[in-house]
Amino acid sequence: MYINSGYLNNSLIDFKDKSRPLVVGSCGTYRLINHPKLPTWRPRGRIDYQLLYIAAGKAHFYFKENEDTIVKAGNMVLYRPKEMQRYIYYVEDQTEVYWVHFTGSQVKQILKKYNFPSTGHIIPSGASPRYQKLFLRLIQELQLCRPHYEEFLSILLTQIFILTDRYSRGTKVTNKYAHNEIETAVRYFNEHYNDSINIAEYAESKNMSTSWFIRNFKLYTGSTPLNYILNIRISNAQSLLENTKYNITEIAAITGYDNPLYFSRLFKKQTGLSPSEYRKQSNI
Repeated sequence: MYINSGYLNNSLIDFKDKSRPLVVGSCGTYRLINHPKLPTWRPRGRIDYQLLYIAAGKAHFYFKENEDTIVKAGNMVLYRPKEMQRYIYYVEDQTEVYWVHFTGSQVKQILKKYNFPSTGHIIPSGASPRYQKLFLRLIQELQLCRPHYEEFLSILLTQIFILTDRYSRGTKVTNKYAHNEIETAVRYFNEHYNDSINIAEYAESKNMSTSWFIRNFKLYTGSTPLNYILNIRISNAQSLLENTKYNITEIAAITGYDNPLYFSRLFKKQTGLSPSEYRKQSNI
């Protein structure tokens, strides 16, 4: 099981803070690999808010007692203060989840501004590596505690709210067949992003035309398949540059590039910095 998380002031205790409009208390990610399951059970909930993003696979939530609601990749789940929380991740579901806890004096107004529902829990968000990138940056800021990081945390979380709102206002895949096929593709690309993937061959293997697949994939994720895979690769490369001591050649290979020079050119095109410049900046 892969776990990475960060906590404000290194405290695992949930809290209320009305001194600022939006306060991030903690953020993390889980990815089950060998561990059979990961259950969470909070009968009385927490005193803060929690937002979970299902990035890959699916998760089992019990919003009502003994009623299993399956939430698939491309959705978020919002828990409000003092709401019962019960959910389980299973290894066979290949679950990857990101979560953030937050509080503040203006949370209700902020959520309303970005069209989060006042009741219910499931929020369609679309599947995008941009979410992973923002969650990973939240974790990093909580771990490093650099100057003004608390303000930056609220900015990063607000960007997640904005992306979710943009998705809700945009065109979505409504055909059930298309929805299922694109969800399958998103899971496959997340699991095999560092392999050589030919989009036309993938579409043909699923008995889809390339143009139909690309069009519906973009409706669902807001990105073409190639850009989606590229964003996953660059996002994971950023995480490796920030959190490991692998050299550039090793990181290029891990993220799917045999040629480190080509990887470096792509990385700079996407981020504005070379890999070495990015690593240096992230360690300031």
